[in-house]
Amino acid sequence: MSNTEKEKDPASLREEGNALFKAGDARGAAGCYTRAMKLSHARAQTAVLYRNRAACYLKMEDYARAEADASQALDTDPGDVKARFRRAQACQKLGRLDQAFVDSQQCAQLEPKNRAFQDLLRELGAQIQQKSKQMNSTDARVQQMFSLLLDASATDSDRQKAAQNLVVLSREDAGAEQIFRNDGVKLIQRLLESKQEEILLSALRTLVGLCAGHQSRTMAIVNELGMQQLCDVMGSGASAVSLAACHLLQVMFEALTEGMKREIRGKDEAILPEPSRELRSMLRHLLDMMPAASVSGPGQDNAINLLVKQVPRKSQKNPDNSVTLWVIDQGLKQLLEVAGAVPELSQGPPLTENSHMSCSVLLSKLYDDLKSDKERENFSKLCEDYIQSHFSRPDLESKVRAIQSASTLLQGPSDAGNRALEVPGMMDAVIALCASKDVTQQQVAVETLIHAAGKAKRASFITANGVALLKDLYKNSENDRIRVRALVGLCKLGSAGGTDFSMKQFAEGSTVKLAKQCRKWLCNESLPASSRRWSVEGLAYLTFDADVKEDLVEDKNALRAMFELAKSEDKTVLFAVGSTLVNCTNSYDVEKPDPQMLELAKYAKQHVPEEHPKDAASYVEKRLGKLLEAGVVSALVCMVKHESPALTESCRECIARAFLALVDRQQDRGAVVAQGGGKALIPLASDNTVVGKVKSAQALAKITITSNPEIAFPGERIYEVVRPLISLLSLECTLLQNFEALMALTNLAGISERLRQKMIKEKAVSKMEGYMFEEHELVRAAATECMCNMVLSTEVQQLYVAPGNDRLKLLVLYSGEEDERLRSAAAGTLAMLTAEQPELCARVPTTTTHWLEILQALLLSETGDLRHRGVVIVRNLMQAEKSLAETLMESEALEILSVLAKAGSGSGTADPVAKAAQSCLDKAIEYGLIQNSGEAAKAAVAQVTEE
Repeated sequence: MSNTEKEKDPASLREEGNALFKAGDARGAAGCYTRAMKLSHARAQTAVLYRNRAACYLKMEDYARAEADASQALDTDPGDVKARFRRAQACQKLGRLDQAFVDSQQCAQLEPKNRAFQDLLRELGAQIQQKSKQMNSTDARVQQMFSLLLDASATDSDRQKAAQNLVVLSREDAGAEQIFRNDGVKLIQRLLESKQEEILLSALRTLVGLCAGHQSRTMAIVNELGMQQLCDVMGSGASAVSLAACHLLQVMFEALTEGMKREIRGKDEAILPEPSRELRSMLRHLLDMMPAASVSGPGQDNAINLLVKQVPRKSQKNPDNSVTLWVIDQGLKQLLEVAGAVPELSQGPPLTENSHMSCSVLLSKLYDDLKSDKERENFSKLCEDYIQSHFSRPDLESKVRAIQSASTLLQGPSDAGNRALEVPGMMDAVIALCASKDVTQQQVAVETLIHAAGKAKRASFITANGVALLKDLYKNSENDRIRVRALVGLCKLGSAGGTDFSMKQFAEGSTVKLAKQCRKWLCNESLPASSRRWSVEGLAYLTFDADVKEDLVEDKNALRAMFELAKSEDKTVLFAVGSTLVNCTNSYDVEKPDPQMLELAKYAKQHVPEEHPKDAASYVEKRLGKLLEAGVVSALVCMVKHESPALTESCRECIARAFLALVDRQQDRGAVVAQGGGKALIPLASDNTVVGKVKSAQALAKITITSNPEIAFPGERIYEVVRPLISLLSLECTLLQNFEALMALTNLAGISERLRQKMIKEKAVSKMEGYMFEEHELVRAAATECMCNMVLSTEVQQLYVAPGNDRLKLLVLYSGEEDERLRSAAAGTLAMLTAEQPELCARVPTTTTHWLEILQALLLSETGDLRHRGVVIVRNLMQAEKSLAETLMESEALEILSVLAKAGSGSGTADPVAKAAQSCLDKAIEYGLIQNSGEAAKAAVAQVTEE
């Protein structure tokens, strides 16, 4: 039957699915059954397909779908014992023990002698009994905690202990359920009104336990407590309480949104309504919090942080950005109020040092989540109208707010910010306010000038109109806040040429002088951190110049001060520190022009970029060493730990680039791992820009190649490394990245079966097989080495056993290649496969007519490892079938094996090659193919004499 006919025949698709399932390809089998269902018109046949697909889902650990498919099969045929058994298994994994017990009981009644049914029934009985005991015990403990908390005569310490114990109970499934069923939410509502911080924190943490991963409880709690009360708690002055409330709301969002994605939500058996109403209510309250004067600064930051995490789409593949559009429609005005707030002015919401940065990040996320030019135009127009409405008012305070709003936009969606600057009179007002006697007005104007210098045309305008003003402010202002900002403005304009040594805005040596002043400000501990942070901003621009890089890494005090700021509470400095480190390590991307195009550009008298002599590799290597000595790794690790909107994807990419540069030299990797660099790279590899993910994954690969992975990534962390490494097995990555990923995966695959199973689950095997055909010999060999370790897993062995593929043929052919590394890997894989799966031995002669020559060449190799692999393969073939042994003994293999066995007899140590060769001869004697080892040796001598 042709492939086209098979696609139209459900019976053939089912058979194909059965074959794939037996070969260990559960995902492929499920696909066949799904296609067969669409073609099948017979209910009985469809029921069997549902039953078979349920088995696939069980194998894939997708228990919700397995339960649904098994139920579909039972709807057609309630007596289908296999479907009922599979539903019982799925329900057990989903925690629905009562349903699982009923199904397994019916299975045991239908087939009393089936051992698997009886075993499952006993196991479920024990689990139900254990759960019942736990529930009874938990119920008593919950009642005890409630009594203490409601007892007005109880001491504060006893009530605090009871509240803390309630937190512990809520983290257990049984405890959370008992708290919820015993009207615990009403009690917690009363605790939320407590004036004692410890009680309040315990109440919030208990709610986290109740909501985590459980949609129905979360919906009930949101409706019972009301978002207003939770937002009031988050908006309180105590930062610890505000942070705990923020974490609770984050858990609630996750429980509701994840529940919407799943067919069966959590462990709930009831079909629940979509939680979109609760989600919109939560978002509206967060938007209303932002401009409210009664909300604390940390509370406002936490509200913005939640919106950053929850509103934009997690993936651009999801076409639905309706939540973003709704937030822009309902809350952009509130967000711009925060963006335009100036603490020193009379009105407006309270701010922290991070508020404007957090606001700009949220605005940027919203803008980036828009899908069309029309949506982006609407966003920019709304921002422009808001700023225009404030700027057109007669009072100066409104104009300052409008300028501050534009400044915040320039740090986020710069297109919208640049459009706001084009409001008539805006740039003139900014220049005029730079000369104001009012420090607040001056500060807002100078900051706006700095952010406006981002685009080339704007930078040239400011160079022409604002440089003299900035110099005057820097030299003559009596306020340090203004002087340091004016200095950064000069730094930004002075670095407009980037890394191009030949294109500088200012005179030779000016950038070095500016950088020296920045380092002086940075090391001045008498200045507030907010002012010192601006000096790092200046260095972030100036370190495009290699002279500045060299001076900075030589200044240990400046490096130490910068790293201390990176670890501080002021999160707005993170991107500046990251950018400075990227520049110092030269870890930015540099496109090298085509030599022919370079000559053409010179001929046409066009500008040709030039590299600074101090950006050569030798200089970069020395800079990396000095940064490591100064403690750069601990600073980067602290930066990754920050939970703040300021830790943007761009900032994460900078950190990833710096880490990759730091682990480039093999001798430095141990120090990076010892200071926590390996641990910090794991989250960077999953939450980052596309480029940042690749850089982080490559850094992880370099560490895994040369360090012991079990030490570098202890405990469960080692399993988190697998996915980033597999992501490097992509055509979009470079061959070097492919090679390093394969080398790292080889190391991991040799550690444990659990790691190999993780790789199989992440679909690494098919990617490895693809790279076994790569033209580049090092990549091809690395992929084969990786496969050599992967075949320790039975599932991978079954891929070679499955009929109708050329996997075995490829290994045999590679065992005869000239590349010694490839031969060694292929022969090693072949040796393991023929030992673990003897049925493959009979197929070896069918792979190629040259199989005997290939094996003999391995036996005659000058390399001991290759000889050993060859002898083991021959031994496996001889042990598998007598006919193979006859063929081998009739060839020159007998002579070679005899010589190898004799060569090892004279040495005192046990030679594995000689030992394996002797076992081959012993097997030949056992088959009666030769009389004894002595005869074999004589035959070998006779053959040599004849020749």
